[in-house]
Amino acid sequence: MSLYTAHDADHGPASQDRYAQARQGMVENIRSMAATNHWGARPMAENVLLALSKVPRHCFVPPDLRAHAYGNHPLPIGNGQTISQPYIVALMTDWLALDKQHRVLEIGTGSGYQTAVLSELAGQVYSLEVLPQLAASVAKLLADLGYRNVHVKAGDGCAGWPAHAPYDRIIVTAAARHIPQPLLDQLKPGGRLVIPVGGLIDVQQLQLITKDAAGQFHREDIESVRFVPFIGAD
Repeated sequence: MSLYTAHDADHGPASQDRYAQARQGMVENIRSMAATNHWGARPMAENVLLALSKVPRHCFVPPDLRAHAYGNHPLPIGNGQTISQPYIVALMTDWLALDKQHRVLEIGTGSGYQTAVLSELAGQVYSLEVLPQLAASVAKLLADLGYRNVHVKAGDGCAGWPAHAPYDRIIVTAAARHIPQPLLDQLKPGGRLVIPVGGLIDVQQLQLITKDAAGQFHREDIESVRFVPFIGAD
């Protein structure tokens, strides 16, 4: 998979102006969708929309797909992986309710786009990717783009990243049949976990898991979604 590098010819001022207009159109589309969606009358948080307006999504897709980077749909990035629909990225981020004090664990770095959005809103982002080659290339991409509060490594997301636990927020960007216990264990009291749950051929449910001060978990369904499977999750 070929992604952005510092020497990419498609990174000059003229192309950036074109992409900026497309990116703002994407943001306005997401704002409109959120206002009419069945999951609630509340609008999408403005800080989430601002983050999406800053992150250059075209840098996270293969060069031959950049003309489609700001459409509201997923795109293939190679290795059987996809970059998620921008609306779903916004929705998951919105339900995390992030601030700059938060330490976030992301399971499934993928293209790195969701990681970059998290970086704009959180204090520190720790991201695990099961495919070592993808983890290495995306770590370089994020560094080249100037995301300094992001830490990426290859690893099994089912085990989480205990060295930096506990986390204020956890986000899983692949569908699991059940929520791995280590992720629940690594979530702080008062924390939030957003994860798609369900089988590969099923319509999955995006769920919000909250952990109260007594360590009890509470579950809320958000939206029906379709994600690639969580590799390693039974």
